[in-house]
Amino acid sequence: MIEKKKVIEIVNKWLEGKNYFLTDLTVDENNHIVVEIDDKEGVWIDDCVDLSKYIESYLNRDEEDYELEVGSAGLGQPFKVLQQYYNHVGDEVEVLTQGGKKFKGVLKDVDEQGVVVTVLKKIKPEGAKRPKMEAVSENYSFADLRSVSYAIDFKKLKLKK
Repeated sequence: MIEKKKVIEIVNKWLEGKNYFLTDLTVDENNHIVVEIDDKEGVWIDDCVDLSKYIESYLNRDEEDYELEVGSAGLGQPFKVLQQYYNHVGDEVEVLTQGGKKFKGVLKDVDEQGVVVTVLKKIKPEGAKRPKMEAVSENYSFADLRSVSYAIDFKKLKLKK
């Protein structure tokens, strides 16, 4: 069986000097290798092909057969590594808490312990008759979160002619 550690070393060599970073890497008992990379500016298919060829140059199919998939982390997929959170500070995200609460907000800050998300909430100011929407920052530890992902808003996307 191909060792995951060996593949990680190969991928890390390829990543040196590039803006890409590794988000996930799996090797199952059938030598099915899946590598996911990401970058703040997106992942180009040519770079996935280049990384795939690079990995293949270090592995020998005559010694051990394998299946290799190299791709991007996926725009709407939950974040897997801290760098993805840092890359999306200031962006709208979808949050799912361990308690099952789901909401959208703006990722305001990130550190090793958790995130700060700004959400709109109805708050009744003192002396007011009706509540009004206000931006409120909420802190969540990573232990409190089931998933966080980039919120894709198709209404904001415009087709270029």
